[in-house]
Amino acid sequence: MSLAGEERKQTILDMLQLQGKVRTPELVARLDVSSETVRRYLEELEMEKKLKRVYGGAVKINVEREEPAYVQREVLQAEEKKRIGRAAASLIQDQDVIVIDDGTTTLQMIDSLVLRKQLTVLVTSVHTLNLLMGYKNRGVFDGELVLIGGRVNTKHYRTSGSLAMHFMNNFYVDKAFIVADGLQIDTGVTAYEDERAMLSRMFMKQAKQSIVLADHTKIGTTHYCKIADLEEMDIVISDIAPPREWQARLQEKDIHWLIAE
Repeated sequence: MSLAGEERKQTILDMLQLQGKVRTPELVARLDVSSETVRRYLEELEMEKKLKRVYGGAVKINVEREEPAYVQREVLQAEEKKRIGRAAASLIQDQDVIVIDDGTTTLQMIDSLVLRKQLTVLVTSVHTLNLLMGYKNRGVFDGELVLIGGRVNTKHYRTSGSLAMHFMNNFYVDKAFIVADGLQIDTGVTAYEDERAMLSRMFMKQAKQSIVLADHTKIGTTHYCKIADLEEMDIVISDIAPPREWQARLQEKDIHWLIAE
């Protein structure tokens, strides 16, 4: 490879170090090369075990091994998460009983809940609970709040574990909003942590409708802990369209893919 090619590959690695992920369109613009050339660079870097390719770009390999702390997650893909959160909230009807999975994407749903009446909202996230309590105290949220008790994870500001699962076993909900750490056509929805994965799986089991939220960095990736198979989802909300090769399977399983505009 030419010196220019090696320099471009190093630029990709430098961007990954700063951002944790890169997207093909931004690499095309930054490097002033074709998308085919970018794809070749990413393939070569993956073969060198310097990154992991995902749909639409690449991520740092070490990002895939451990869930970033909440304060790190909340600034990643912020605009995409806002759009996904608003689209998810648009599916909620007055008087719904819903459970909201922990995540910085689901947090973006909360501002829109003030438009609904007589909701019952079950949560594990301390941040989500605080935001809803503030709206409730100001008289702009019309509904009931239920904190799913359990072991407190101070790094991620959420409850989880066997106590939370036992608690959730007593409730049935209309809709479960699930955060995907990874979403792959063959492996389904996955998470970094086993306790969160098991609790999210129970949310889906106890719900009439399961809605999975996944921004573009989650598409095409698989993590250690399984939440659910493809056919257990009803709706996927993302900021991008599904990969072309997924579309037949999604249609076969009657899964609606909603693109958040």
